[in-house]
Amino acid sequence: MRLHTETGFAILGPLEIHRGGERVEVAGQRLRALLCLLLLDAGRPVPVGRLVAGVWGDRPPAAAGNALQALVSRLRAVLGGRRALVGATAAGYRLAVDPERVDAHRFTRLAAEGRAALAAGLPAEAAATLRAALELWRGPALADLTGNEAVAAGLARLDALRLEAAEDRIEAVLLLGRGSEAAAELPALIAAHPLRERLRGQLMRALYASGRQVEALAAFEDARAAFAEELGADPSPALAGLHLAMLRRDWSEHAVRPAPGTPDPVPVPQPVTAAAPGNLRARLTSFVGREHEVARVAELLAGHRLVTLLGPGGAGKTRLAVESAEAVAGRMPDGVWLAELASVADPSEVPQTVFSALDLRDGIPPGRPGTLPAPSARDPLSRLVSALAGKRLLIVLDNCEHLVEAAAVLADRVLAGCPEVRVLATSREPLAITGELTWPVPPLELPPPGGDPAEALDYPAVRLFAERAAAVRPGYRPEAEAGAVVRICRELDGMPLAIELAAARLRSLSAGQIADRLDDRFRLLTGGSRTALPRHQTLRAVVEWSWDLLDGQERALAGRLSVFAGGVTLDAAERVCPGGGLERADVLDVLARLVDKSLLAVAEDGTAPRYRMLETIRAYAAERLAESGERERVRLAHAVFFTELAEAAEPGLRDHRQEACLAELSREHDNLSAALRRTTGAARFDLALRLVGALGWYWWLRSHRIEGAHRALEVLGPVDGALAAGERVHGVDAGPLALARVAYGVNAVGAGTELDTARDQLTEAVRLARAQIPPPWHPLVVTAGPIGALFAGLPADGGRYLDEMFAHPDPWVTSLAHLLLGYDHLNSGRIGGCESEVRTALAGFRELGERWGAGTALAALAEVDFLHGEFRQGADRVLEAIAVMEELGAVDEVAYLRGRLAVGLNLLGERAVAREMLDESLRNALRNKDMVAAVNFLAARGDFAREAGELAEARRYYADALRVVDTESSMPIQIRAAVNASLGLLAEQEGDLPRAGRLLGTALEQAAGATDASVLGLVLIGCAGLALAGGDPARAATLLGGAAMIRGIDVVVDFDHVRITERARGALGEEEFARCYGRGRALSREDVVSLAG
Repeated sequence: MRLHTETGFAILGPLEIHRGGERVEVAGQRLRALLCLLLLDAGRPVPVGRLVAGVWGDRPPAAAGNALQALVSRLRAVLGGRRALVGATAAGYRLAVDPERVDAHRFTRLAAEGRAALAAGLPAEAAATLRAALELWRGPALADLTGNEAVAAGLARLDALRLEAAEDRIEAVLLLGRGSEAAAELPALIAAHPLRERLRGQLMRALYASGRQVEALAAFEDARAAFAEELGADPSPALAGLHLAMLRRDWSEHAVRPAPGTPDPVPVPQPVTAAAPGNLRARLTSFVGREHEVARVAELLAGHRLVTLLGPGGAGKTRLAVESAEAVAGRMPDGVWLAELASVADPSEVPQTVFSALDLRDGIPPGRPGTLPAPSARDPLSRLVSALAGKRLLIVLDNCEHLVEAAAVLADRVLAGCPEVRVLATSREPLAITGELTWPVPPLELPPPGGDPAEALDYPAVRLFAERAAAVRPGYRPEAEAGAVVRICRELDGMPLAIELAAARLRSLSAGQIADRLDDRFRLLTGGSRTALPRHQTLRAVVEWSWDLLDGQERALAGRLSVFAGGVTLDAAERVCPGGGLERADVLDVLARLVDKSLLAVAEDGTAPRYRMLETIRAYAAERLAESGERERVRLAHAVFFTELAEAAEPGLRDHRQEACLAELSREHDNLSAALRRTTGAARFDLALRLVGALGWYWWLRSHRIEGAHRALEVLGPVDGALAAGERVHGVDAGPLALARVAYGVNAVGAGTELDTARDQLTEAVRLARAQIPPPWHPLVVTAGPIGALFAGLPADGGRYLDEMFAHPDPWVTSLAHLLLGYDHLNSGRIGGCESEVRTALAGFRELGERWGAGTALAALAEVDFLHGEFRQGADRVLEAIAVMEELGAVDEVAYLRGRLAVGLNLLGERAVAREMLDESLRNALRNKDMVAAVNFLAARGDFAREAGELAEARRYYADALRVVDTESSMPIQIRAAVNASLGLLAEQEGDLPRAGRLLGTALEQAAGATDASVLGLVLIGCAGLALAGGDPARAATLLGGAAMIRGIDVVVDFDHVRITERARGALGEEEFARCYGRGRALSREDVVSLAG
């Protein structure tokens, strides 16, 4: 299993991960060290010993294997993938990632390709490839991981290769006759590597070639002085020979030739040949962000005689073709020639246009207007072929799409009759002839959303905007409004022409104003260069040119496809798009034609292909769809299709189909959201409620709980408003309405948000089901009561909720009933009953193949293990649960479980690992706005600090937790009680007994009103500590016994329990302590709470 192809890793500079357009944070030096060690050997196993040494140095933890396993689990969670992404093998751990997704490995490949091109006598190709390789470096490799000896060896190899690549690129630049450019770059390289003889020789040659002979000779003297001072040695014979050759101006006798395939340490300059003939115009603007593409196209032209660059209008095909042609000009003694077809309207004129562009002497009479020339001996095309016979050149056929048949005929005849001619075409659709290699031109690379604005300025799309902006507003500094600039580039899909049109607007608008107006992009983005083709002067004209080349079926399908968000499958297109002369059987063929014409791109992800439109094309197609009067019909068909898709997938979320159904719904997330938004806006609440109900458990499992609760309430709000006003909502039935209420309630509870509203919706769902829906209810509807009672503070209803679940025919419901009953026992201090119920639940979920239930049951058993003092077994169970949830992609569960694992590791004595893990869990919770988890992690972090005697740090964490609690009005009462209890224990440790009494008193009042035995037990332990500090050890021991009664277990394991128990036992003696403890153990819940108060 490999990472998603959109995941990229960068180690040539500070460590960075980008996944799906977003930057992924990797917190903690140990986790970063582990990832870097795996990335240096991407795709290959790294021995455990090397990983341990690289992570912990010469101070590995006592249980190094377990600690490494925990760290690997955290890494899997960060990467957001499956367990197999960081797989364990007999040889160690292996990161299953394509090395091409790691910049260091990509750099290594490009450096080798550049060196090979240099050895093959292709300096232009070598220079472009090596520049692309060196631009991958953003600073010293792994600059934020210095001092790690295990990583240092791999970095030394990369640094050496970087220097060699820089030398090879300088060599290529010199061979291209650009001595001044090389002379400007070399002093900095020599300053960093003063004893590198090859650099010294290159500087001499660069200066000499630039007409600076005296400086070239002085450079040799500088080299001789440096070598003598540092090495006590003279320059090598090669460098001395170069010096002598310069003195004599005798190049041939003193050329030092390397062995084939190896670079010369001090190559002697060669005469620069005259430029090849051709008609490529000089650049008027810089060429930004396409260096690697130029090298790739040049490489393709070396192996293929016909290469067609494909892409929509404004993708930069022409400029890339020209730059690529220039890069291979050295291989074409008869030149590189640009034939511009954009202004040609008649197919018969194509041969004459090419003939004229190539400056051939024999004129060609035009063919009959409106026809393709026949292949006779005297037709224009035959005369063109004759004129090109024996020539070795490259023809750039630019803008073929409107004359694609004529261009195809010409290319086919020329290539067949002229074996030394090559053709580089640009088009929005392939020429579709034998021997053609098509290469889609990608958009310019974009920065990920949420990234550092300063780093965004280095991405090609943003660089292009900045350079073009500076041309219309001198002194423009994009960093001043980097966020808006990035928005512009992202909204415009990284398309060069659109970005240039947007930059031109800076004459009168700020970047922020431009970004805010991109909803009306076709009105905004006008005013391109007056010398550009009319269809390149406005964004609308660019798209209209492509649209006008479509036939009626293609326009109809393109317009209807604009209703899809995030791509479309063939099945969806066939279901949604037919009508008005477009039959379902026609859709496949028309889709293929739109792909060929660059209106659609095909994306592969291991499942059925998905077809995507660039946002600008989709916006234009949506306009045309609205003009056709079909928009509402197509949107309704789209909503019906995706409602039915979600309903079909929903049952599979609770059995062995879970993974496949989650993947399908995740792929269609944007379409599902669009359908829900449109049905709500159109007041089609019958469809909207069905869709909410079908997506409720998906939102839960995929950790879209805040989004899910928000979207569900957007539907329920107007429905409830209408019902409250006594209105009947058309098409709304009790079943979908009850299920939608549960979908909202469970996700709001899971997100820890809007809990009051969640309680109301869950209560109403139960009432509605009991009053109007015959059993058996939907599996989620029957869980509404127990979930509300256990996690939202609703009354328990005397066990009726669970009775309804146990009576349900669905085995998932009964397994969940056992699990919820187990949690109820745990919260009530009935530990034995908890373990039995949870084991039954685990067996049921495993039989169903339902991973979420199995992972949740494992986590519950781990809590029992921790209570019994079985820390290792508990930690192992948490690790197993994390692995299960990682496979499922349940991000919220993984984050919570990693926090629990941190607690377990802390109990095992692995405190440094535990702190690092908990800190990362806290950062994730805050980033995801999971306030309940954030409070729990802040409090646990405070506990860790307090246990280590770092009371000031503990106070800071508890204060942060309290601030979150105070700002979240719906925070569960037991969490408020736990935070106050922790603050009270801190005050007791600090000796501030009045403050401790106030805090613990508040916590006791809150905990007594909840049903969480662990929290009430914690408060009682705190009250015991306060009694002990106040000189009453007997009362303290009695309260400790009462805490054991509440918690249902006598084992003493956690920090406060241990320290207070030991002090009370020491103060009373064993016998008296046991007597007082037993008295507390026999008290009722009410009596214990009364005693504590």
